[in-house]
Amino acid sequence: MTELYEFIDGEKGSYPMASMCEWMGVSRSGFHDWRARPASFTTERRQSLAAQITSIFTDSRRTYGYRRVHAALARRGVRCGPELVRVMMRDLGLAPTRRRRPLTTVAAPGIHTTPDLVRRDFTADRPGHKLVGDITYIPTGQGWLHLATVIDCATRKIIGWACADHLKTSLVRDAITMAATHTTLAPDAIFHSDRGTQYTSIEFREHLRAHRITPSLGRTGACWDNALAESFFATLKKELVHRTTYHTHAQARQEIATYIELFYNHTRLHSTLGYITPNEAENLYHATSSAA
Repeated sequence: MTELYEFIDGEKGSYPMASMCEWMGVSRSGFHDWRARPASFTTERRQSLAAQITSIFTDSRRTYGYRRVHAALARRGVRCGPELVRVMMRDLGLAPTRRRRPLTTVAAPGIHTTPDLVRRDFTADRPGHKLVGDITYIPTGQGWLHLATVIDCATRKIIGWACADHLKTSLVRDAITMAATHTTLAPDAIFHSDRGTQYTSIEFREHLRAHRITPSLGRTGACWDNALAESFFATLKKELVHRTTYHTHAQARQEIATYIELFYNHTRLHSTLGYITPNEAENLYHATSSAA
């Protein structure tokens, strides 16, 4: 009940108090009784909650919205409603930024037909089976740095990535090599990408074949056909790249490595996974499989 009263109190300047009490299913007398409590009772709780919200938001590199902050509070055993978190974040001025990612795909002419085995279904029942990848550009003082990634659809984990100052096929090949080296891939593993020249080259197809991975291609320029890879890059840009000025390729590479390995895979709560981390999702699958 306290959570409802706190929400009503936080929104009292936006809506009539009587209406909010009716919407929330609480009595006005109960709300007034709550307001009449000693100031220290509610003030101290809100101050404590504000401190924890600020700490979680800061630890997330100032990227979490109220839903992830609420999930992080729940993991700490703090009881409060998501709407209260939203109101308090608004009052504290804690708001993540949002940016759009431009289209970067260049399709190879005369590409032979390769089926789309994913068809916009970015779910998987086990790790190592359905993988997606893409390339994005990172601006630095030394020119563009290019990042290629491999994402596991089952865990949302970045299992392979590579950076380079060029767009040669070796960039995406190196990302696949990392994925195949550090992850146990399924015998029927699929790698889905757009139709960029790196992914449709003979060299890359042979590299996939060497690791027993079947290629899958979306349509040229159809961003939704590779939405999971696009979504990660949007998150990376919003939470890291657009907040930083990189003077060198080495600086950008180091910060991207830290973001992927220490924050995104290990710490960041993922809404699609039920607000656990990709590493936790992977460990949970293996623990469940072992128990069965």
